[in-house]
Amino acid sequence: MFIHSIATSVPETSYPQQTIGEIMLRGMDPASKPARLLKRIYAHSDIDKRHSVIKDYALAEEGLFLDSDLRSLKNPTTCQRNERYTREARAMFTEVGSRAVEEAPGVDRNDIPHVITASCTGFFAPGPDFYVVHDMGLSTSVQRAHIGFMGCYAAFPALRLARSITMADPEAVVLVICVELCTLHIQPTEEIDKIIATSVFADGAGAAVVSAREPSQKGRSLRMDSFSTSISPDSQDDMAWKIGDHGFDMVLSTYVPRILEANVPDIVDSLLSDSEYSRKDIHHWAIHPGGKAILDKVAKSLELPPEALDGPRTVLRNYGNMSSATILFVLKELLASQPNESDLVFALAFGPGLTVESAILSVV
Repeated sequence: MFIHSIATSVPETSYPQQTIGEIMLRGMDPASKPARLLKRIYAHSDIDKRHSVIKDYALAEEGLFLDSDLRSLKNPTTCQRNERYTREARAMFTEVGSRAVEEAPGVDRNDIPHVITASCTGFFAPGPDFYVVHDMGLSTSVQRAHIGFMGCYAAFPALRLARSITMADPEAVVLVICVELCTLHIQPTEEIDKIIATSVFADGAGAAVVSAREPSQKGRSLRMDSFSTSISPDSQDDMAWKIGDHGFDMVLSTYVPRILEANVPDIVDSLLSDSEYSRKDIHHWAIHPGGKAILDKVAKSLELPPEALDGPRTVLRNYGNMSSATILFVLKELLASQPNESDLVFALAFGPGLTVESAILSVV
């Protein structure tokens, strides 16, 4: 089962990481402990810029998040944030999905009987899956599924479901789309875990076309060989979020990197052993860049050379953490590097739970 194409997209508005830090400092006492911590976190995030559907700060005019004095931050209600999500996400689902189909050799819209969408940053019904079919002009008989609120690892269950569908029906083509507008939930805060969360999350979209058909273009596609899921013990409160009155209340604990460092080696080795591989057989590591500390701890725990995570670090630097869409950016970056045919790829993503999703992929 093959990933024939990957398309990615971000909102046109982007902010330098330093600018976002300055925005988040508004209303805080610059000499306070939270303010000093915020400055340190932003300065060492390894993120250059992040994209957002929020244009208020770039336009320097009053909007949903910026008050009329152009300095004070507003704190919109969850309803207001979700209304913006509904409008912006619908357009991004359609745009990135259309590009993925256009970039898949030998595939057109009439070939697609299945659509799988994933998102955790908003909700509406009819959902994104419905509007992808409607706005892309797909057949009204397309079978649809939406994966919601799984967070940063949601692309993996989406791809795994697509693989199962194409294994059952070798003629099927599945369009997988992940769209996340994380910045809609940024809130002024002095809580450490929330400061960490607001320092990394960004907006972005990724889509993939999956089919059992042999790719017509060698060296730029991926075969999905195996998947695995694992839950780290006693970690359900370290990466989580709840629906609050002013957006989703995100928690990204300072313990997450250490939890991953302790658990990832066994998870990786277990899947590799089941597939009769070992770490030395892996040519490329596609790790979800949840943050600098996460990449550092995972690399250390797996004893990877510094250059092994150049691709994920590039994605983190240029885009930040776009939740479920991010791993598709990482895989696209990998394919752009012209890997050799038959190279093995180990992919990892982490999310609420603390859940670790992994996959072994082959370059074809």
